[in-house]
Amino acid sequence: MKVRGIRGAVTVDANTSDAIFHATKQLMEEIIERNQLDCDNVASVLLTMTPDLTASFPAKAVRSIPGWQWVPLMCAVELNIEGALPRCIRVLLHVNTDQPQDELNHVYLGGATVLRPDLADR
Repeated sequence: MKVRGIRGAVTVDANTSDAIFHATKQLMEEIIERNQLDCDNVASVLLTMTPDLTASFPAKAVRSIPGWQWVPLMCAVELNIEGALPRCIRVLLHVNTDQPQDELNHVYLGGATVLRPDLADR
């Protein structure tokens, strides 16, 4: 079994706790569903937000998913690059799996589909 990365991103319309919570939860639930993930096979999750999002921690939404409160989570601020996509939450899951890289489903929702249009429609 190998450790593989699954990526995802979503944008929010506003810097509010509710917007961050709901967008993060929607993103994670979509990643879980598309990859048929069992949280016992997830080594850790890294969540980042652009510097314009300050109202809440995205990890709060992940912990609300049954079983995921035991998965190690880390939040960080995304690099503040001029012209970068605003109000964006990104996630990187480190997953123990036998699946090859090309069978993993990365998830990009909302305005974040512009980050990886090659993966957004998979």
